[in-house]
Amino acid sequence: MCRLLGSSRPNAARIDRGACESGAIEGEHPAVGRHLPVPVPVRSVPAGSGSPAASTHDGDTVRRLAHSAHGGHTRRLASDPSVDDHDDTPGRPTGRATPVGPVDATVVPRFAGIATFARLPMRDQVEAWDVGVVGIPFDAGTSYRPGARFGPAAVRQGSRLLRPYHPELDVSPFAAVQVVDAGDIACTPFDIEAAVTQIEQAADDLLDQGHRLVAVGGDHTVALPLLRATARRHGPVALVHFDAHLDTWDTYFDARYTHGTPFRRAWEEGLLLPDRAAHVGTRGPLYSAGDLEDDDRMQFWRVSSAEVGERGVADVVASLRERIGDAPVYVSVDIDVLDPAHAPGTGTPEAGGLTSRELLGLLRGLDGLRLVGGDVVEVSPSYDHAELTAIAAAHVTYDLVSLLARRLVADSAS
Repeated sequence: MCRLLGSSRPNAARIDRGACESGAIEGEHPAVGRHLPVPVPVRSVPAGSGSPAASTHDGDTVRRLAHSAHGGHTRRLASDPSVDDHDDTPGRPTGRATPVGPVDATVVPRFAGIATFARLPMRDQVEAWDVGVVGIPFDAGTSYRPGARFGPAAVRQGSRLLRPYHPELDVSPFAAVQVVDAGDIACTPFDIEAAVTQIEQAADDLLDQGHRLVAVGGDHTVALPLLRATARRHGPVALVHFDAHLDTWDTYFDARYTHGTPFRRAWEEGLLLPDRAAHVGTRGPLYSAGDLEDDDRMQFWRVSSAEVGERGVADVVASLRERIGDAPVYVSVDIDVLDPAHAPGTGTPEAGGLTSRELLGLLRGLDGLRLVGGDVVEVSPSYDHAELTAIAAAHVTYDLVSLLARRLVADSAS
């Protein structure tokens, strides 16, 4: 049974099951005398604000209307005097609605409500969107421990504590551009090649609606159809691939499409720019020296996790930036690039990996490059402990979204 909390007004609610489950109710808003979805209690902060204090100035009614009209998500208003310095985003594309931000944590506690990524609105809750976080629950290409099909749900759950301002990158990504949870791409779990086609078509459809995607897998097979859809819009791309493994093998058990082969297929299909692709964080045993020879032939540059430790994050970032130049770049993050101490919940763990601090530092070092998309894959929550892997993957996803937001704002201002 669903009821309106905190109200005894007889006309306070016309409740249906869907509204109850979404955390909103249909009620007559006292300020306008018409039915709007009214979250309980009615109080909001702007999309870019981290302040927990309740607003007391004359803009309260306006903010309540904006908040209630979007199912509890906060809409940042240009005329709202409570907007702080971190909300100043003059480079936002003109002619677009002000972004709808995450659910207000001072109204709905972070542990409550349906888990979307960072508690953001779904894409059908906004007029238009710029960056979509999309789940791909597919793991039929896994060669060892399965379970990455449950990764998107785990990462959404692990993202509940993310806040709207990114201090290291000095951006409020959810106020700078419209970021949404784009839902999941549904694909067959029984036919890998059919699933690859379905993922590619769905990514195409999403990119027709918005500007950029960050995908959450799922196993690494999903990177190939995502690269196809991305290259269709930007041409061949540079690639920064964070992974314990090369993923440039030819086949597994005669299967050409697996989580260990996406970048060989991408190279064969001309999706990657020559000499602009890099593996970062590789380690562990290989089948033979021929694995490295094949990788060299495909013009990949490699920096192992041990080299990252020896050279330092800043030096590796400088090499990456020099290699990529001004090319459009796609970033693919297999969470097993992290040491199992930081990410135990993955399908093919290897000892001696990066720390989460190193990985986030490397990602942030890509700020300003022509980032056109990315993915975070191989989270297998059944092997996780205390959400270590899911939380790490959520932060990686947040950093990719923040980098994309900064780039889109810069592009619109130029």
